[in-house]
Amino acid sequence: MVPENQPDLFQTLIAKGHLKQQVYQNTLNAFQLLKNSILDLDGEYHHRYNHDPKAIPFIRQDRGDFETHLQFAGDVLIFMMHTNIFEFSRYHEVMMTSYVKKDKQRSYCGIINIYNFLADSFKYNRGNDIGYLIGRIFINKDMCYFIEGKRELGMLYNSFGSAKLDEAAARTIVESAILYTVNFDLLTPPYDSQKEISLDEIRFMADSMTLKTGKRLGFQFQADKAED
Repeated sequence: MVPENQPDLFQTLIAKGHLKQQVYQNTLNAFQLLKNSILDLDGEYHHRYNHDPKAIPFIRQDRGDFETHLQFAGDVLIFMMHTNIFEFSRYHEVMMTSYVKKDKQRSYCGIINIYNFLADSFKYNRGNDIGYLIGRIFINKDMCYFIEGKRELGMLYNSFGSAKLDEAAARTIVESAILYTVNFDLLTPPYDSQKEISLDEIRFMADSMTLKTGKRLGFQFQADKAED
């Protein structure tokens, strides 16, 4: 028998399980909205520039149920959904909002990460190359979302509980990620970080490009500064 004033164990398990299932389904729906927006952009781009010899590559590719790629010119954006559900630290600013204080279950979120890689990293199979997390989208049981990210992404979507991830929001997120990536240029690494090279690296560079390449390799990648 359950002691008085003590929560029923099985009811607690069921309630928590249903909550996480709901958040997971919302995150999966949000990911599908992002994929649909990428598909729409792909169609619009090729409809407009199908016969233009100056058109750059604009290619989408799904990699399973939880990952999709978008290549444009020399960049690749990877949208990747995590299959687990997370809660924020008690010290996170989200936990201080009135929205979450009114219902703590709102703090449980799914995550969709957005990474930026160089297209040549995939083309030449350069496994040592570096990609960057430019944003991550959090979605909760109410389909409300916010984004932690760089510039165009983070600055536009930093409130929680005031907006839901719908078709329009998904389209804006994808476009903002593309714009940020276009302006996130490949910088020359500091000389001292490149001045030494082994004989093996020289021998195999042409075949496997073992030297790391990344947009900010050798620089401290913090909150956006002038070089970002």
